[in-house]
Amino acid sequence: MALTLLEAAKTAPSIETATIIEEYAAQSDILSVIPFENHEGSGIHYNREDKLPGVGFRGINEGYEESVGVYNPQSEAFKIAGGDLDVDKFVVDTQGVEQRSVRELAKVKALSLMWTRNFIKGDSRVDPRTFDGLQVRLTGSQIIHNSDAGSPLSLIKLDEAIDRVDNPTHIGMSKSQRRILSQAIRNGLGGQIEHRPNEFGKQVMFYNDLPILIFDYDNLGNQILDYTESSLDGSNIQCTSIYVMSLEEMKLVGIQGKTEEGYGITTRDLGELETKPVFRTRVEWYNGIACYHGRAAARLDGIVNAPAVA
Repeated sequence: MALTLLEAAKTAPSIETATIIEEYAAQSDILSVIPFENHEGSGIHYNREDKLPGVGFRGINEGYEESVGVYNPQSEAFKIAGGDLDVDKFVVDTQGVEQRSVRELAKVKALSLMWTRNFIKGDSRVDPRTFDGLQVRLTGSQIIHNSDAGSPLSLIKLDEAIDRVDNPTHIGMSKSQRRILSQAIRNGLGGQIEHRPNEFGKQVMFYNDLPILIFDYDNLGNQILDYTESSLDGSNIQCTSIYVMSLEEMKLVGIQGKTEEGYGITTRDLGELETKPVFRTRVEWYNGIACYHGRAAARLDGIVNAPAVA
């Protein structure tokens, strides 16, 4: 059974590990909601459903037409994310042992933001240490072009992207596009928005009953979904994208591997190092994402920074 990080934190082997897991989720909209499956080994192999087998009616003494579905074999190798969280002994001695937790949580925030960027922009061809994100994975009919040369967000195209996903659960975009979408609906262009609190008490905007996840900045301070993408015809390099996802089992999920301490994010207190006067905590996570269904996500690209249209 796939669990979100917040659900997994309830059964963490220690309070420290639970705190680390919760901090991962708190710093990233996508990490707070995407379910993770536990798997042994170095990765997983599965068949992605791209086309259902045919069915139909038959007459008396007739047979059914033979038909098979289309299932494409996929492989996902676990990628190793983590870091060593060092706090100088001087800081601990002069400011208290709680400074270890303060500095460690800052490192966890950076790791969470790095993972969030990879969820969208990860490309194993550029960096084999990371997993492929949605920008690389989505192809063919799962990419909807807002326009060939780039244009303001079209609400009709956004609705089309939603329709391309089986049982959509979330929409992902930048804060800039959220503002533009909100303004468009206030101006009466269509659609419906509302706000509801999430698990952290933060108000989340919903578009047509789908919660909007924000992909803001990464661990280096760069906008994840900035206006730096190219339009379909290459004439405009100041575009961005919006993603529609079905974050549930047998659609789009996270995957995580097993360590000696169990599945998921693990922490180890390595104590004071002999080589230098610092206390070190090591955080590691064997993880990735799996897209089990050909219509588990869609990308609406070619959006420029301008007021939306109907």
